[in-house]
Amino acid sequence: QVQLVESGGGLVQAGGSLRLSCAASGRFLSINDIGWYRQAPGKQRELVAGLSSGGRTNYADSVKGRFTISRDNAKNTVYLQMNSLKPEDTAVYYCNVHIRDWSTTSVYWGQGTQVTVSS
Repeated sequence: QVQLVESGGGLVQAGGSLRLSCAASGRFLSINDIGWYRQAPGKQRELVAGLSSGGRTNYADSVKGRFTISRDNAKNTVYLQMNSLKPEDTAVYYCNVHIRDWSTTSVYWGQGTQVTVSS
């Protein structure tokens, strides 16, 4: 089985930066499509950024120009670089990773990491 471990969250002042990491461990062939989601208290989980296996990216309008999604295949890790953070970015952030094994592709979620942006 595959496990995802997130890290990099924390408390930051408005205008600051954080980089979230999501490391996959286990046996698999490759990481395919990836995404980062966030969920603020009382709100639905929303897609923040996505990156397809073909290199196509998409971002929520609220984070365009500030956030960057990427991956390091050699390290089996995906990242979300967050710059110019705003209090509205405060949420629990979850990585979502499509992982290919020898027979199929499965979807995994990270455990979530808290990002708090103070004003």
